[in-house]
Amino acid sequence: MMPVIEPYFVRSARRALPLLPPDLASTARAYLEQEAEHLRQHRLFNRLLTDRYPALRRTERVMGSAYRWLERTRSLEFSCAFAAASETMAYSAARWAAERRSELFRDADEVASTLFLWHLAEEVEHKSAAFEIHRHVTDVENRRARSRLRFAAAMGLALVLVVVFVVWGTTVMLAGERRLHHPVAWIRLLRWSVVFAFELLSNLTVSLLPGFHPDDFVDPMFYQVWLREFDTATSSIPIWADVGDTTA
Repeated sequence: MMPVIEPYFVRSARRALPLLPPDLASTARAYLEQEAEHLRQHRLFNRLLTDRYPALRRTERVMGSAYRWLERTRSLEFSCAFAAASETMAYSAARWAAERRSELFRDADEVASTLFLWHLAEEVEHKSAAFEIHRHVTDVENRRARSRLRFAAAMGLALVLVVVFVVWGTTVMLAGERRLHHPVAWIRLLRWSVVFAFELLSNLTVSLLPGFHPDDFVDPMFYQVWLREFDTATSSIPIWADVGDTTA
């Protein structure tokens, strides 16, 4: 979903730039640069996926149509709220993956693992950027009373779309691997989904409370260590398992 949904976030944040004070505009530009690099790298990865699973091309087209429709028809406030809610979901995925990195990434392809760990680490790093943009756009428009309701609506829609497209894409790839009727695969996916749902729904609920800020979340320490190892590694693909075991 990354190279399909992230252009929506990038263009929404870019539209908001003229409304932002200088310090927040600087943060927003850094966020835009990270998101743009994410979508470029994931676009390359998706080419490999669609070559292996051609049926995913239809999934991509439908996803693209859905997010382009949102961009055309929703207000800037809603689009910024959608991006902020989605970033909370991405942050939740990062926390969940950090706690289960051994099960998820051990013996996995190193290039793909590095791509996703790098992306998740940056989701933790800029967890507040989209929220700050959304909050400031709401303040400028002087619609604070409706901002929480709008944020909840955007969050609900973002969650529904993620569930639909993740299930669709996963089913296509399981069929491509001839594991669609493999009970062990579904049991494992169901177990992961249930555990992730507790992490995700808890974080989303907290983010709707008055006075909430993403900085209130306690970040996994793993990603800080992993990024430091990534930056100093002599190999272009650091081995994730060598970076320690600490999480907050």
